[in-house]
Amino acid sequence: MKCLTLSFVAVLESGRTSWCQILDALRLGPVDDVAEVTAAQARRVVEGLIDMGRWHAGDRDILVVFDAGYDAPRMACLLEGLPVEVLGRIRMDRVMRKPVPVPWISPPQGGRPAKHGKELRFAKPDTWGEPDAATVQVTDRYGTARAMACDRIHPRLTTRSAWIDHTAELPVIQGTLIRLQVDRLPGGHDPLPVWLWSSATGLSGEDVDLRWQAFLRRFDLEHTFRMIKQTLGWTCPKLRTPEAADRWTWLVIAAHTQLRLARPLAADLRRPGRSRPSPAGSRPPGSAGGSGTSARTCPVQPGHRNPTGPVPPGRSARRTVTPPPDTTWAKQSDRPRPLPNVTRPDHKEQAQYQDGGLGLLEPYLQVDAVGPDIDVVGRGQVALVEGGMFGLPLRGEAGDGGRRESGGRAEELLQRGDEVAGGQAGQVERP
Repeated sequence: MKCLTLSFVAVLESGRTSWCQILDALRLGPVDDVAEVTAAQARRVVEGLIDMGRWHAGDRDILVVFDAGYDAPRMACLLEGLPVEVLGRIRMDRVMRKPVPVPWISPPQGGRPAKHGKELRFAKPDTWGEPDAATVQVTDRYGTARAMACDRIHPRLTTRSAWIDHTAELPVIQGTLIRLQVDRLPGGHDPLPVWLWSSATGLSGEDVDLRWQAFLRRFDLEHTFRMIKQTLGWTCPKLRTPEAADRWTWLVIAAHTQLRLARPLAADLRRPGRSRPSPAGSRPPGSAGGSGTSARTCPVQPGHRNPTGPVPPGRSARRTVTPPPDTTWAKQSDRPRPLPNVTRPDHKEQAQYQDGGLGLLEPYLQVDAVGPDIDVVGRGQVALVEGGMFGLPLRGEAGDGGRRESGGRAEELLQRGDEVAGGQAGQVERP
């Protein structure tokens, strides 16, 4: 299994945080239509939110943000009938059409009314015309951000590519085209304009700013991908079947959900390198400092002062106010250190994952236990290898320094089908 393509649906939280709530993950087959499968996935998630009472009639439409890998006008057509607004990125070489001017004047030779207006070429500014809305915002990260929007812009569809099997009349999918230009990028690269297309029409200047800011918030989902790959070990095991990959993906999603819900337990703890606790939820997942810190208190030792007394002749009176070092370096032993008994998968043979996510508007774990019912185990302690061995946390309590005892009835419990208690390990035979 060399490569898997997965589609994620996640909800972005409000406020200054990069935590995302993963709602669904779907594996795409080699012959599946990515747009149709993703639209069905998004429709299922939105209908579930409506059934649970998270959206009511009269509320604003749910903003669904796609990346450049999706055709935003087609996704809007596939999601027709749902209370959603589709927002996606458009390539810089596209050509779209303006609306037909009203009132329409029939040409001298006659004919039926036109369906499409004049061309709007992204690469030719003389075809843009006057924008319907324009805004200027000053940001700390990108400098001055200038946005312009043209209303009722639509692509001219033909019976080719994705619309080759469409038997009815081709629709006219109108929306708002947004062009965003900034002064600089964080990495120092030359900023290129970003073209966005929204299925909503008649947007004001404030609505335009909200759309491009929501698109930038979509990149917070990349922090989640980084966390589940590097910290939770999503791409580490060697899985033989796609079904096993689905089960492992949902186990990783469950672990990520537990960590996201356990954030208040470590909200009042001091992060490494910080003099005071950070506000709850302000640290993004995967950043330095992370969401998990030591649950033990770190008392600050008072400054040491030499006792006052007579100064010997030839010496100056000095006082040391710096605390003593916390660590005393010892001479290294000549004996070779034993290697850990962990089988690491070969990077060339391990499964690779390609994730395509859509959004609905590595913590540094040093803790044995962040709560009475949550036990954090480092990734190096659990390894999934080809033989099928797996490990469970050893029985013990938080803060016992690793002095734990393993259970002796794991294999017997596995053969009977009972639940394996924490601290036991066993081997599963493949059928």
